[in-house]
Order: sequence, then structure tokens, then C-alpha cells
Amino acid sequence: MNVITIEDYKSTYWPKLDSAIDQLLTQSPGDYIPISYEQIYSCVYKCVCQQHSEQMYSDLIKKITNHLERVSKELQASPPDLYIERFNVALGQYMGALQSIVPLFIYMNKFYIETKLNRDLKDDLIKLFTEHVAEKHIYNLMPLLLEAQSTPFQITPSTMANIVKGLYTLRPEWVQMAPALFSKFIPNILPPAVESELQEYAAQDQKLQRELIQNGFTR
Repeated sequence: MNVITIEDYKSTYWPKLDSAIDQLLTQSPGDYIPISYEQIYSCVYKCVCQQHSEQMYSDLIKKITNHLERVSKELQASPPDLYIERFNVALGQYMGALQSIVPLFIYMNKFYIETKLNRDLKDDLIKLFTEHVAEKHIYNLMPLLLEAQSTPFQITPSTMANIVKGLYTLRPEWVQMAPALFSKFIPNILPPAVESELQEYAAQDQKLQRELIQNGFTR
């Protein structure tokens, strides 16, 4: 294998990876992405073999962080009536992209992230969405979800389910913010309860909704 210098990496190899990641992050479900997965896979493999894993990992994290910061700003500019649906699209699009991005970087994950950092690439990339998007929007999103739950046909059940399950995947402790809502979509997350306690959970959710709105969130 020919030697790949850091200059080669920056001028030839990373630009190919950068372009492919761009396309994967912005694709819609069902889109045809005109990239060669074999070529990208080979690119990553060669860079790992030539000791560029640390730089490649740093570039990947920086690239995805910048993308997620743009996504977050776009969500912040969304009106309340479109906010839930746009969050759902952003979450679904990103999780869909990870299904392609993580396998493409499998060599870097195996020989650098797992062995030297004692972590996992998929976990790291999910954490980025949590930190740069979900955490910034959870206090705006939750009252809207609680309101939508009590307003028939405001959003589809599948959208509600996708978001609630997604939030639980990102940070299970968010269940505590609205236990009655989460328990509708996540089985066995609440302790066995009598009916009066379930009503109490629902009352807690409504109280949270009022408090969040009073503390600065306006519909």
C-alpha cells in the first residue's frame, strides 16, 4: 500500500469522505445517493492502516457537530405548529444517516474508537444529537407534545411514537418529565400502578406543561 501522508489525507481522502457524509446527512428516506460505498469503505480502511484514525475521527465529529448545530438553528426558527413535525424529520433523518455512516467507518471504530478510546462510534454520534439538538429543544418540545396528546388529530400517532421513543433512546431519564406520555409508547417503564396513580401521572404531565409555559415557553 502506498504511503498516505497527512497532506494526502487532507487533500484527497478526507474530501471524499466529507462529500459522502454530507449527502448521507441530508438525504430524505428513499433518496438515491450517488456515492460508491465500496470506495468510501476503502478510503477509511486505507486511512486507518496509515495511522490517520485520530485525525479522521476528529474531522468526522467536527463535521457532524457543525451539521447538527445548523439543524438546531433551523428548528429554533420553526413556528409552534410545525415544530413537532420538523423535530421528527430531523431525528429520523439523522438516525437514518447513522445506519449508513457507522458501517462505513467500521475499521476506524474497531481499531481506534473501541481499542484506544474504549467507546463506540454509534454511541458517540447519538450523543452528539442529544447534546446539540435534543437537549436544546426538550423544554420547547415537551409542552407541545403534551398539548398534542390531548388534542385529537393535531399530529399523527406515528409521529408522536417516533419522537417519544427517540427521546427515550437519547436519554431515558427524560421519562420523568412526562411519565404518562412516555408510558403510552414505552412498555414497562413505570412501576405497577393502580388506576388512581395513573391519573396522578397524567396530572403531573399537565402540571409540567403549565410550568414550562409559565417559565418562558409560549405557544
